[in-house]
Amino acid sequence: MSAAMSHETVLLQEAVDALVLNEDGVYIDGTYGRGGHTAALLERLSSKGCVLAIDKDPEAIDAARHRWADETRFDIASGSFAQMAEFSEQRDWVGDVSGVLLDLGVSSPQLDNAERGFSFLKSGQLDMRMNPDAGQSAAQWLAKASDTEIADVLYQYGDERFSRRIARAIVREREIAPIEDTLRLAEIIADAVPRHEKGKHPATRSFQAIRIFINEELDDLQKGLEAAVSVLATGGRLAVISFHSLEDRIVKRFMRRETQGAPVPRRLPVPGDVATGRLRLVGKAVRPNADEVAANPRARSAIMRVAERL
Repeated sequence: MSAAMSHETVLLQEAVDALVLNEDGVYIDGTYGRGGHTAALLERLSSKGCVLAIDKDPEAIDAARHRWADETRFDIASGSFAQMAEFSEQRDWVGDVSGVLLDLGVSSPQLDNAERGFSFLKSGQLDMRMNPDAGQSAAQWLAKASDTEIADVLYQYGDERFSRRIARAIVREREIAPIEDTLRLAEIIADAVPRHEKGKHPATRSFQAIRIFINEELDDLQKGLEAAVSVLATGGRLAVISFHSLEDRIVKRFMRRETQGAPVPRRLPVPGDVATGRLRLVGKAVRPNADEVAANPRARSAIMRVAERL
């Protein structure tokens, strides 16, 4: 693999240490990427253990099948981790999974390949789809969305305070010529933003927001968290690595809710056998140390939360 297409796996040892309590168990890597976490999991497992990886990206699927062609303890499924329960049912694993890992966001190979359309620093086709063969591209959506729709996406998924200015600029510029190149979109956004944050490209939040929307990432996350709890064995663990506050807020709230159980109506007596939660939190949230951030700047915003199935 070339240097340009390499991927530095974030919180590698921390995630594997938190997950692998049963070396004979079955584990799900819901976001294969380029297999860093999968490789570390397989190193910890016995000959009886196994890993199912999942990824939307056809390039990741091809890379995985090539890399692990001779590994009988490995399998990969093409799709979203939101389909985890379905993939587990096919293998008769529901209720027997020892650990689930979700490493959210975009992988380095996707960012570094300009033609995938994720980067605002390189010229490339404005695509942004994790699976280029499914759904609409960012260019297709931007060509028809109203300024209100664009502004809502930028604000809700990117917390972009200049969302309306940017949206109006996009609609104005697409009337001049279709917006099909990443650098052109980045320039439109930069020109529309009146104040630039030091050390941060003005298109960062907008590109993030459009990517999340195009790939339905937050919907997948909600479904994936529910699916993970449904397939875990008692004592099995769920580890989720997030890279921005919107994702982490969803994970934090989900885990907190699942530790508390079903809410009891106010003013009603609480029965002695009231249901408790399905999860318990394991430790505090984990962040990369200074050495990891120095070696891999993309790790600086990462945060991992772990919970165990009761």
